[in-house]
Amino acid sequence: MTITGSKGKARDEGAVPSSVALEASGLGHAYKGREVLGSIDFAVRRGEFVCIVGPSGVGQTTLLRCLAGLQRSTRGQVLVKGTAITEPVRGVAVVFQDYSRSLMPWASVRDNVTLPLRANGTPKVEANRIAAESLAQVGLDEHVSDLYPWQLSGGMQQRVAIARALAYGPEVMLMDEPFASVDAQTRADLEDLVRRLQRDLELTVILVTHDIDEAVYLSDRVIALAGKPAHVSDIVDVPLGADRDQIGTKGTPEFAEIRAAVHGLIRRKDDAVS
Repeated sequence: MTITGSKGKARDEGAVPSSVALEASGLGHAYKGREVLGSIDFAVRRGEFVCIVGPSGVGQTTLLRCLAGLQRSTRGQVLVKGTAITEPVRGVAVVFQDYSRSLMPWASVRDNVTLPLRANGTPKVEANRIAAESLAQVGLDEHVSDLYPWQLSGGMQQRVAIARALAYGPEVMLMDEPFASVDAQTRADLEDLVRRLQRDLELTVILVTHDIDEAVYLSDRVIALAGKPAHVSDIVDVPLGADRDQIGTKGTPEFAEIRAAVHGLIRRKDDAVS
């Protein structure tokens, strides 16, 4: 059975394999009659790191919101572990690009991280314990818990946002350009943090980015979107191994070759029409 392949065909057979964590099947979305997403098909395996890339305005954020159940698609469906969803579900967490808006500035770091736990009725003592554990996983000390987001650097605020997602205990983490608002060094540190967390916690991660270097460095596969309406131009395997580093990996001929291939997919002129 083929899970993914050329042009993003999601599967060759009728049954969804048990290894699939999340799947888009014939997914489309239109705003006021204008089609933004065409018929999009792909499947992401459990424990896989997949990045979605495309030119600016192609509809990546719209796609991610549909995958998260935050926005109902106008065509097709999203399946989480084989079950179609139309709203946010347990087991799927989202990390947004703008941490200054996703974190509540009037609440402490601890209260921000425990928000999904308290919403689900987790006792306060247990919620605080999980929050401390989640903050430690993203490299933040306990003393940060009593501070407010505005007292932290941008990189630390995004670590808090990631910790909040981890506290939710997700199997799938969706990330919408999570490093776009920080400086280059902080971005590199956060990329390595997310790769480590994905491996250590066996998370399935789907990350939207406009940075092709970032997509190739982070992922097991890259889904390239192109055209108007957006469609899957192709899905590219990234066989760079599990152990990667910012300088060594990005300096290899293999990295350069994959980067060129992905860049070509999203810039291909004949992809203007799906």
